[in-house]
Formats: sequence, C-alpha cells, structure tokens
Amino acid sequence: MIKDEIKENKRVVKNKKPTREEAMQAVRTMLAWAGDNPDREGLLETPLRVVKAYEEFFAGYKENSDAILNKTFEEVAGYDEMVIIKNVRLESHCEHHMVPILGKAHVAYIPNKRVVGISKLARVVDVYAKRLQTQETMTAQIAESIQRVLQPKGVGVVIDAGHQCMTTRGVHKPTATTITSQMLGVFRTDYRTRSEFMNLINN
Repeated sequence: MIKDEIKENKRVVKNKKPTREEAMQAVRTMLAWAGDNPDREGLLETPLRVVKAYEEFFAGYKENSDAILNKTFEEVAGYDEMVIIKNVRLESHCEHHMVPILGKAHVAYIPNKRVVGISKLARVVDVYAKRLQTQETMTAQIAESIQRVLQPKGVGVVIDAGHQCMTTRGVHKPTATTITSQMLGVFRTDYRTRSEFMNLINN
C-alpha cells in the first residue's frame, strides 16, 4: 500500500509548497507580464480569487484514491455482472498549457465478491482529474486504481474530452474531442465483455 501511494504521488513536487501569499504574488507577476496593471480596481482581488480557484481545480493532489475505494460491500446477493457509471462530468487541466480539459468519463468493473458505492467511482475520477494531467495518463490512473484496490475481474474506463489547448489556441479546432480507453482484466482479454461495455455506454 505504501509503495502504491508513493507511485501515485511521484509526480508531486517534493520542494516546500509555496505559501498562499507567494502564490498570490506570482499571479500579480503574471498580470503585469500580460500587460495589465495588477493595482487597478478590477484586478486588486484577482490574485486571491485565482488562488482559491486553483485550490479547487487541483484538489486531487490532496486526495488518495485507495482510501476512497477501501470501503466496500460484500452483501450483494451474489451479483457478479458489470457495473457501469456513465457520463461522469470531468474537469481537468492540461499539464502542458494549464488550460481546461472538459468532458465525460465512463467507468465499469465486474465485481469479484466486493462492490463499492457508485459515488466512490465518480470521486476517483475527480481525484485524478483535479490535477495537471494528460488524458492518457488520467485514463490509466483511474483504471489501475480501481483494479488495484477492488481486485475485480476487470475494469474498463473510457474518457471523451475536449482540450482547450486545441480549441482556444494553437490549431483552434473547437469541435475536436479526444477519446482514450484503458481495459484491464476480462475487459482486455474477452472481446464480448469489451463490446458489451462499449455498446452500453454508446446507447
């Protein structure tokens, strides 16, 4: 468990975390660099607002997916079919440009004696989404976390999201979305299971 937590948090900076005041000063610097006056009336409280927003945007760094998934239920009357949660709203930020990634996640697993509350699956999505991310990494992290803790027969995760680094800058393709998937266990080895999952989330 300790090794898993170290692996999960290995991307987090090991240096001392800056204070809120230091973060606010950094925002003031960026405002001035952009060409505006951070001391004008409309921008006076912007540094504080930005810091508060970042605390919400990146709350996933303070969360541990293993702890969220550890509370499971065994009294499920022998249920061993696929469990799917569809259309989970996803809000993340591109680690290359720090602009939003907005979309939805579909998560499925096949229990192996234990099930978890469905809200916990949505929370796991948030744990990894609320960090600086690439969509590929986030997709793998969500699936591997569920597989590691619940040890189900298999896990499937599909994410469909738009990247504002593509829509508001660069190539400016506002209708483009990116789809990534990670299939583990029977979702990877049994095409019928994988097909059932894909059909259910697409209908």
